[in-house]
Amino acid sequence: MRSALTTLVAGLLLQPAMALALSYDALGLNALPDGLVWEQGDPGQTFGSSEATRGGTYRATIPSYPLTLRTVGPDSNGATRGIVLDNQYALTSLHPNSETIVPVLADSWAYDDDGKTVYFKLRPEVRWSDGQPVTADDYVFAIEFMRSEFIVAPWYNNYYSEQITDVRKYDDHTIAVTAGVKKPKVDLQLSVGISPRAQHFHTLTESWVTDNNWVIEPNTGPYQLTQESVRRGKGKYLELERKSDWWGDALPQFANRFNVNKVRYTVIRDPNIAYRTFEKGDLDTFGLVLPELWHQKATGPLYDHGYIHRLKAYDDTRQPSYGMFMNQGHPLLGDRDIRLGIHHSMNLDKMIEQVLRGDYERLPQHYTGYGDYSDNSISYRPFDLGLADEYFSRAGFVERGGDGIRVNPEGTRLSFEVSYGTPAHTDRLVVLKEEAKKAGLELELKLLDSQNAFKLLLEKRHQIGWSGWSTGFRPAYREHYHSDNANKPQNNNITNMAVPAIDALIDQYRIEENVDTKKSLSKQIQGLLYEQAAYIPTYMVPYTRLGYWRWMKLPADNFSTKTGSGLFSLFDSVAGGLFWLDTGLKRETRSALKDDAVFEPVLIIDETWKPNFGG
Repeated sequence: MRSALTTLVAGLLLQPAMALALSYDALGLNALPDGLVWEQGDPGQTFGSSEATRGGTYRATIPSYPLTLRTVGPDSNGATRGIVLDNQYALTSLHPNSETIVPVLADSWAYDDDGKTVYFKLRPEVRWSDGQPVTADDYVFAIEFMRSEFIVAPWYNNYYSEQITDVRKYDDHTIAVTAGVKKPKVDLQLSVGISPRAQHFHTLTESWVTDNNWVIEPNTGPYQLTQESVRRGKGKYLELERKSDWWGDALPQFANRFNVNKVRYTVIRDPNIAYRTFEKGDLDTFGLVLPELWHQKATGPLYDHGYIHRLKAYDDTRQPSYGMFMNQGHPLLGDRDIRLGIHHSMNLDKMIEQVLRGDYERLPQHYTGYGDYSDNSISYRPFDLGLADEYFSRAGFVERGGDGIRVNPEGTRLSFEVSYGTPAHTDRLVVLKEEAKKAGLELELKLLDSQNAFKLLLEKRHQIGWSGWSTGFRPAYREHYHSDNANKPQNNNITNMAVPAIDALIDQYRIEENVDTKKSLSKQIQGLLYEQAAYIPTYMVPYTRLGYWRWMKLPADNFSTKTGSGLFSLFDSVAGGLFWLDTGLKRETRSALKDDAVFEPVLIIDETWKPNFGG
């Protein structure tokens, strides 16, 4: 039977009409298969420090305010999505060093003989932000939610129908989740270890998208967005508060973590202003991966006198796909010869040396660093004016106009817009633009703010997108390259790839049970993607570099991880929230600045996880 739940706490007033909480039918524990072997996993190496203290506000920056607080549906897949989503914990997670399964919202699990189903026992102490318990109903509802047409999220509709085929409730704290195909245990866990949705909070109607644009949804993580973020901060800042009675505080794996009371992200659109704000002491940390920051700006008295520390930490993991994504829906970019000519017109080596001080390395292909799932024989195409001329001529662009740019017999110029959303990348693109002129190719640089640049890509309105995509545990092909996602807005196939042979391999890859065959299929797909030449890989950065004020503290040991998920990561369920803010040291530092006191400079180079290709 259905029973109403209590009203949300005052911190979550911005919401649609409260849904009636429904209780789904339970199969009963006697319906569980006989002989299940329950495992509890092992948090393994934990990262918190006994020296950590609680308190203070961590101050960071974001380049733009999100277009919505929703994590699904139109405009939800923006750069700030993780701020909300990272506090929606899942059943289990993956240890960043050992890649073993770590319990999070579930405290144990068992595998079915079918190779597709995992049974989970839920932690009974887990609570939503509003104090309501998280139960099996929230996982059954999560599948209903993700399959609903009302959330306007076709990719999720598809994934939670084909890849997650069933969620069953045995009692309030026992569920089973079934995948669409058999998988090895670790892969299976990552597929079915889903996050719950607050069933008592959502009402799925045709107006769900608009009703929930600025709603603060309950979560299970240690922090929650504040009302202030929407009422007064909209367009200016996002703020999260730590929950005073968070359920996870009682677990050893969360000890001495998530130490700051508040996190505030201030919108600063200009990165130069953001850096000056950091040097004034109004931001606590600042990423210094950009060479001009690390080599030029991160110098002088603040660093030499020990007020700001510098840290470089390597990681050995799957590489994000930084590159240039060509929209094959464009009349000219649908021609493979033109795409190949563009490849050979990009002098990326010169750009890396001239603008990036040689700090970055060339990225071989979209799927680099996935072990046996990557085809290491595939590499980037070199800058070669002879080959560029050959391909462009084959496409009919033989003659050049008075400005040196190629034209075809119809008078069409060989000219394309390159859309991007990071002002600091302009210098990189200027080098590529100037070098491309040697090949008779014009690149028109189109700078947008980060949210609108990303939206342009998702809506397939770009010509060439300068972008980067994060990684997953295994190569993900369907979202980026299957024709089901081509020529449709709001998905990640931003090259509009639609090749039947690639589709067939992707479909087979998704359902393949044999690990060796799956690895072989992965490499075949990469080979065909290379032949299509719709993506130009640019560079990889196998390390993190940052500056932080001396009042920001990290554990003395084990603060970095193989995947780079430690350091000043805020919310990650396994390795996030390690740092703390020493308020006494902050007062001391502020006073010392006025007195021109001098401390020892600090530069940390952590090579614990330096990969073979790192430098």
